[in-house]
Amino acid sequence: MTSDEEESDFWGFAEEARGLFIPSEDGLRQVALLGCSPQGTLLTCLGHLGGRRASAGSAHLTFLDAEGVEMGSYFVSNVTATAAEPSQRGEGLLDVTVRLWCEELLPGSAGVWDAVRAGRLNRKGLWHSLDAEGQKAWLSVALSSRQYQRRERPEDAAPGQVFTLDGRQVVDAASFYCALGEAINGPGGYFGRNLAAVDDCLRGGFGARPPFTLEWQTSGIATSRLVNNQGPGRDTGAGAFYEVLLEIFADHDIDVVLR
Repeated sequence: MTSDEEESDFWGFAEEARGLFIPSEDGLRQVALLGCSPQGTLLTCLGHLGGRRASAGSAHLTFLDAEGVEMGSYFVSNVTATAAEPSQRGEGLLDVTVRLWCEELLPGSAGVWDAVRAGRLNRKGLWHSLDAEGQKAWLSVALSSRQYQRRERPEDAAPGQVFTLDGRQVVDAASFYCALGEAINGPGGYFGRNLAAVDDCLRGGFGARPPFTLEWQTSGIATSRLVNNQGPGRDTGAGAFYEVLLEIFADHDIDVVLR
């Protein structure tokens, strides 16, 4: 973790963080940082457990792969140290308990991060078995890990490409976003998780730059479901999800071919 206020204020590493994806009733999470080497403000807070000065503030919580490469990060706030004890994971290490707030640490995300870390996002369709909440978690991790997953091809694909979207598992907005991210950026890929985000992605920097063609295979059943799926318009309140989606594509010169 690193302080949000001062980049040089590094709070330390931990070998494992338990409880990150389990919110309590008040929205806060109790997280056990196991095998932790606390530094900076976090280390200072451990000397004031139970008092106001045990609050460290806000930070960026970064996930690392097995080689120590950054995979992605979350902004966490209200980080407060509540306990610390010697860790069995190594001499000089502590098991530190903190409470923190983060809306993006969605239940179900842990398994997706494990797949990213282990390199198991190596084929399309891995999200098909997930329920609606699982797909939202999938999209959250796809967003946070997008630069890591594209590290070997960081530039946008050249305009004029043809991307194929498999519509067989598209039953609602969340599954459409999973399929769209996969079509543009491959397994585990991200290309928006709401209409406004798709609009942003189409401005470049997320794997593809317009104009391009989106070939939507097995589109009939999927589009009939999306026509009845109401969602927010970009600026003007509610509108039919499918209609607004096509409007966004048209605004960016995306040719949608329905198969």
